[in-house]
Amino acid sequence: MAPSGPYAVLDKKIPFFRIIFDSGFITQDILNHRYEGAGTDSQPYLVTWLTDDPRDPMQFRPATQWALNVLATLGTFVVSLCSSAYSAGLTDITQDFDISEEVALLGSSLFVLGWAIGPLLWGALSEAYGRRSIMLASGVFLTAFTAGSAAASTIVGVLVLQFLAGTFGSASVSVPAGVVADVFPPLTRGVAMGFYASIPFLVFVGPIIGAVIDVQGGWRWIQGAMAIISGFTTLAMFWLLPETYAPVLLARRANRLTRATGRVYRSATATRQSVDLRDLLLRPWGMLFREPIVLLLALYVGIIFGLLYMSFAAYPIVFQQIRGWNAIDTGLSYFGMLVGVLVAVPHVYISQSRYAKMLACQESARLPPEVRLLDSFLATIALPVGLFWFAWTIVPVSLPWVVPLLGSVLVGYSQLMISITCYNYLLDSYTIFAASVMADCNILFSVFSAAFPLFTTQMYESLGPRWAASVPAFLSLACAPIPFLLYRYGALIRARCAYAVEAAAHLDRVDGVPVGEI
Repeated sequence: MAPSGPYAVLDKKIPFFRIIFDSGFITQDILNHRYEGAGTDSQPYLVTWLTDDPRDPMQFRPATQWALNVLATLGTFVVSLCSSAYSAGLTDITQDFDISEEVALLGSSLFVLGWAIGPLLWGALSEAYGRRSIMLASGVFLTAFTAGSAAASTIVGVLVLQFLAGTFGSASVSVPAGVVADVFPPLTRGVAMGFYASIPFLVFVGPIIGAVIDVQGGWRWIQGAMAIISGFTTLAMFWLLPETYAPVLLARRANRLTRATGRVYRSATATRQSVDLRDLLLRPWGMLFREPIVLLLALYVGIIFGLLYMSFAAYPIVFQQIRGWNAIDTGLSYFGMLVGVLVAVPHVYISQSRYAKMLACQESARLPPEVRLLDSFLATIALPVGLFWFAWTIVPVSLPWVVPLLGSVLVGYSQLMISITCYNYLLDSYTIFAASVMADCNILFSVFSAAFPLFTTQMYESLGPRWAASVPAFLSLACAPIPFLLYRYGALIRARCAYAVEAAAHLDRVDGVPVGEI
């Protein structure tokens, strides 16, 4: 039996505050457990999770798992809110600084462009130092830079601070997907991932909130309000969000055990896949260009969100300039997509129920990732249908406003279902590399989301509303075969992808751990 001491906690009911602030704690059971190895430098004890381990995130109670999911994705919502609320103050910004609307719009595009740079750093660092510290740092910087932009005296200052806010805030876009992969086993991950994936689609709430604030206090109050919301969210994470990344937790436990016993302990995960920081930082690029699955689905997700952000430039043209609506009514037009998102929610639950039944009918602990793609087939067809519907009913204005918005319902439904499917497929295929693979998605997400709005106005002026609105429909039609091709050939492709093979091997090592409670 290993010796006890001041490092051991005798009570198995660990207070949750200790789980948050002392992620490497050890109980007497952890201290006394017989680990594989000899406790020497050449043959260290290999630390793994115990049955009913109080610190294994996948053994948390479902209520705890969902609370952590909500808290982590709240950060995603705040960043999305900051990215879109800015656009509601464009008129005030152009007047305050005497600039064109295109220059003012750069503030929104630069914020989103920062999402292409930040995840390359934050996703990799979260796999080296854990999720909690990266998300807290991200929240602090997002709050500071957003508050700074509210007080900026020049448009250059606003644009620079918007870019920095997007770059540092982007951790709250990619890292929460890693939290989902850390906390939820495959059986329950589908709905949890659906919740995370739906949050960015609430980005159109930003212009609505921003328009109300702008009427009362102007664009500086919009930025100030976003900074306040970000600050409170960061405080909530500090007090309530524990570390969830298993390799980091096991490494900290191994260090604590080494200090407590004088023997050599190492994380079993770290022993098998130790990499230096340089490799971590290069990993997202390697996955993007060497793993065809990652590239294809990152492109698809990027285009989906590019179309979403294009609507922020297109809807004011369609509903204000063509139909003569005011700014607040135009903001409310985004509720068409919101209805589509809400329609997708029961589909997510139905899909999860089907997944559970399929899993129960086989002996293995998990299903092939390609099963996740079934949920995208209908949405892949519905997306171009909805976009063409919207494009060819926005004029003449004699058509009731509800007609084009019915098309946007299909668009909202399809965009959410496709993104959920892509994320679930990628997480099932690359579980321990979740943050890196989400960083890849965010790179293309950011590039398309930043670029599409910049040419939307010119496209509507040169092509006219119908054909301009048809361009994204043709683009979505070109992407439609991707889920069907991956469903047919995905397993063969994964077998030739180094990171997918390594992630599958990791899952083989941890399968069979029972789920307990804390």
